[in-house]
Amino acid sequence: MTRFKTLFAPKQATLPDATWLVVGLGNPGAKYAATRHNVGYMCVDLLIDATPHPPLAPLAGYKAEATQLTPEALAVRSTTFMNQSGQGVAPLAETLGIPPERIIVIHDELDLPAGTVRVKKGGNENGHNGLKSLTHELGTRDYLRVRIGISRPPAGQPVPEYVLEPVSDGQPGIELAAEAVNLILSKGLAAAQNEIHGR
Repeated sequence: MTRFKTLFAPKQATLPDATWLVVGLGNPGAKYAATRHNVGYMCVDLLIDATPHPPLAPLAGYKAEATQLTPEALAVRSTTFMNQSGQGVAPLAETLGIPPERIIVIHDELDLPAGTVRVKKGGNENGHNGLKSLTHELGTRDYLRVRIGISRPPAGQPVPEYVLEPVSDGQPGIELAAEAVNLILSKGLAAAQNEIHGR
């Protein structure tokens, strides 16, 4: 990952201190704001709203925006589209020296019922382009994942159309996913799994 330093060459002094990254996956812009594919963005917004910290702001030299979530954690969103998410996250993690096991990625999951939340470390990307980009840019699958179930589309509806379709009544699972993130940060992955997977 040393190549990121030469590509971006940001100054560490301009970055907030952090030993964790909490990354919400999604697509930027109002067109995508309320879609199923943006549940990661929605969860990060909810987490930030529960703190006294300012909203997300662009990070100079990075394809990302961030704000302090806790004294140890930054909330992060890539400013790229979903399929290039890793370009916004990996250089930031590299500069801050944050290992993959302290990167929490919140994303939509077709293979879980709507509203179900599951937490894990590593695993396959299951066709998710945001995860594919992160794995490619980080050079590993061993980051943490908070998966928000959105279910599979009805028969005959293409997956891309389904995930980019607005959810009129809100997407269930956002609040539980935010709780999962807080549990990981405060008690660790195993404790979060024990508590969240029983619901």
